[in-house]
Amino acid sequence: MYSTYKFVLLVTWVTLPDTLPIFLWPDVAFNFETLGIVFPYSMSIAIVGLLESLMTANVIDELTDTESDKKRECKGQGIANIGSGLIGGMAGCAMIGQSIINVKSGGRGRLSTMTAGVLLLILVVFLNDILSIVPMAALVAVMIMVSVGTFNWTSIKELKTNPVSASSVMVATVIVVVWTHNLAFGVFTGILIGSLFMAQRLSQFLIVESDYHDKTDTRTYQVIGQVFFNSSDRFIGFFDFKEAVDKVVIDVHRAHFWDITGVAALDKVVIKLRREGADVSIIGLNEASETLLDKFAIHDKPEEVEKMMGGH
Repeated sequence: MYSTYKFVLLVTWVTLPDTLPIFLWPDVAFNFETLGIVFPYSMSIAIVGLLESLMTANVIDELTDTESDKKRECKGQGIANIGSGLIGGMAGCAMIGQSIINVKSGGRGRLSTMTAGVLLLILVVFLNDILSIVPMAALVAVMIMVSVGTFNWTSIKELKTNPVSASSVMVATVIVVVWTHNLAFGVFTGILIGSLFMAQRLSQFLIVESDYHDKTDTRTYQVIGQVFFNSSDRFIGFFDFKEAVDKVVIDVHRAHFWDITGVAALDKVVIKLRREGADVSIIGLNEASETLLDKFAIHDKPEEVEKMMGGH
């Protein structure tokens, strides 16, 4: 639908060329001032183009039960857009509507897409007089039918059965796209809301099991789940800092520390337990978590601990 809309604008407001494109190097100053002007627009176009192309690839993969090379698609699109700009063309991307119609009409190989491009070139260059008199109503009708054919109507019924979080992400994305006419803003909104919901769900799966060994006067805490910014307070809340024990073992075989907030939470736990007189040891760190702790943890760095305690 978005690509059809762009084509409608091209036909309506721009005088169609009547010659084949020629190579033209941009007549602009190559400096940071030019980059500052171009960069925001180029980033927006690149994000929208990549998102639409990747979504098109996913839809076509599902329709044809095949798997496409997404990296090759993105590289090819970037190279083609650079070449298009050097011959006076506009940046483009995959067209969801045209691709679906192509597949449903039996097109499966490169010949179908090349035929569509060649025919469009012939229409624009050699039959532009005829194309320019196509009424807007006809183009709008085509756009509407493409939208009807590509829209997933079952998704409306699934709003009642899907989780509230998934439905909220979908509705928010659609509203932002329609309101701003910018696919990049809609996708960013969906990713942001989806990430918040995911962080909230992951934080609920954090569990710390406790076991006390009377003979050795040792309290063992087994951490299960993900420790990150949204679960750090929950992680700290599982520990009893007032219990007087000789030794505390924090077993993290089934846990993973994702960020510096999670590392800071572990530092706080270890320092508080040691302040109460317990000998604290951490076992079972996986490689990624150990690397993160080696870089950012301070509980085994006395000078850093003193600075932190002095600050308080």
